[in-house]
Amino acid sequence: MRVDQQRAGKPPAVWTGAFGLGSQHAARFHRETDRTLRRTMLVAAMGAALAVGGVLGVVALRVHQVRLSYQIDGLRNTRAALEERTRLLRVEMATLRSLARIEGRARTELGMVPPAANQVLLAREFVAGGGNAVGAAPPRTAAAERARAGDARVR
Repeated sequence: MRVDQQRAGKPPAVWTGAFGLGSQHAARFHRETDRTLRRTMLVAAMGAALAVGGVLGVVALRVHQVRLSYQIDGLRNTRAALEERTRLLRVEMATLRSLARIEGRARTELGMVPPAANQVLLAREFVAGGGNAVGAAPPRTAAAERARAGDARVR
C-alpha cells in the first residue's frame, strides 16, 4: 500500500498544487536499494565498455594496417625506382669500362697510337705452357722469340 493511500482517511496537512509543493512536510518515500539490479547494471555497463573497447581496438588495428599498407606501397615504389637507377648505372658503368671506348679516347684525347710489334711483351702467366714459377722456363716475349728466330736463320 502506498503512503498516500495510508493517509486516505486523514486530510493532508496543507496540500498545495499537483506536485505537493508548498509549505507542507511532504512524505518522503524510502526505497530499498535493489542490489541485484545494481549488480546487473554494473555487469551490463562493464560488458558494454568491454564491447566498445574491443570495437575501438579492432578499428585501431585496421587503421594501423592501412597506414602500414600505404608505407609498404611507398617503399615498393622507392625500391622500383632505385632498382631502375641501379640498372642504368650498371649500363653506364659497362659503357665506361668498354675497351673500345677507352681505346678511342686514348687515341683522340691523349694522342696514343697502337703499339708496334716489338713493343708488346707477353708475361709468362698468359702464355700457353707458361708456369707460375719464376725461372722455370726461359723468357717468352715477342722480342725473345724474334731474337731466337733470327739466331736460327744465322746458323
